[in-house]
Amino acid sequence: MAKTDKKPAAKSATKPATKPVPKSQAIDIGISADHRAAIAKGLNGLLADTFTLYLTTHNFHWNVTGPMFNTLHTMFMDQYTELWNAVDPIAERVRALGFTAKGSFADYAKLSSLPDAPSEPPKAKEMIRILVAGHEAVARTARSLYPLVDEASDEPSADLLTQRLDVHEKAAWMLRSLLED
Repeated sequence: MAKTDKKPAAKSATKPATKPVPKSQAIDIGISADHRAAIAKGLNGLLADTFTLYLTTHNFHWNVTGPMFNTLHTMFMDQYTELWNAVDPIAERVRALGFTAKGSFADYAKLSSLPDAPSEPPKAKEMIRILVAGHEAVARTARSLYPLVDEASDEPSADLLTQRLDVHEKAAWMLRSLLED
């Protein structure tokens, strides 16, 4: 091929950044694009909260000490396992709505309503308090999405939120019970 002095043509500034979805692949599930976008955004927040709480709970499982070690080590393992199993259905619901499920620590840091796990593991009772607050925060995030999913008649998302609320409210109750004297 002969070398030429011509530079390649510049890309048109009017060309869209992404290709439009072919009509045969357009999403038509009975929920408007605006509602799907808003629900997916909210579910990505729930995903970030869930993953952040998973990571904190797993960290505490590794680092718990003291007279409640056996009880907390086992309880934290049950809870982090449940949280780990929860992230996939949340992410898959976001995908079913036609959007990208967030999955980076940077995204989670921006989207999560929970703080990161402490750098230095706290004492066992403080771990419990942190996890109670975390489960309550995730429950509030899930509950805040109900008006939107109800307005959109998005029953699968409503069902997912109901399941998450049940888990987080029970976990917070069980953890709080350990703080009683």
